[in-house]
Amino acid sequence: MRIRYKKWARPELEASKFYTDSPEEWKGKWKNFFANPNNPFHIELGCGKGQFISQLASSNLDVNYLAIDLVDAMLGLAKRNIESEYKEKNLEINNVAITRFDIERILMILSKEDNVERIYINFCNPWPKGKHRKKRLTHTRQLEKYKEFLKPGGKIYFKTDDDDLFASTLIYLEETGFEVEKKTYNLHNEDIFDGNIETEHEKMFSEQGIKIKALIAKLK
Repeated sequence: MRIRYKKWARPELEASKFYTDSPEEWKGKWKNFFANPNNPFHIELGCGKGQFISQLASSNLDVNYLAIDLVDAMLGLAKRNIESEYKEKNLEINNVAITRFDIERILMILSKEDNVERIYINFCNPWPKGKHRKKRLTHTRQLEKYKEFLKPGGKIYFKTDDDDLFASTLIYLEETGFEVEKKTYNLHNEDIFDGNIETEHEKMFSEQGIKIKALIAKLK
């Protein structure tokens, strides 16, 4: 998703206690970023404006979350959405972190020592052209990277509107040794997540009559 430049985003991010501009420094020790280092650790890849992570993290205070995106404007909006959600619930923000980083280089900021239990990927770019498919966040090239820091039995939660991306992702997962525990071709009729949090993209696609595909895959 393209978004206009927001001059306030960078200053606000740099002033935020739950944003880090140096994620490489936390590699292998992300637990120390949070108030409760013993919480399970989950990540969202491509958090966008933060509607998903703000609701998820504020509803699960016993889990620590890291949300990653590459665009300052997106992260600025995510920061504001997180602050708004926590303020509405009268909660302190101490179990969520956001950072700006290129997910293709994710092994520079996460390692096996971080003990990631869950990865969320929501409506990522489908990169439909053949020459670009390696850029997909669910491509085998990326899945092999996730295996470097996802703990055994760790899971990927994935949602998309794109039929080809979903079909291809099922193949990518099999090729890299993940077991698909649950899948659906119509998430809103079959909530495999036991409490689906609807994203901005999800609402838009659903209103257009596009069925949402989703899956949960486990690292063997």
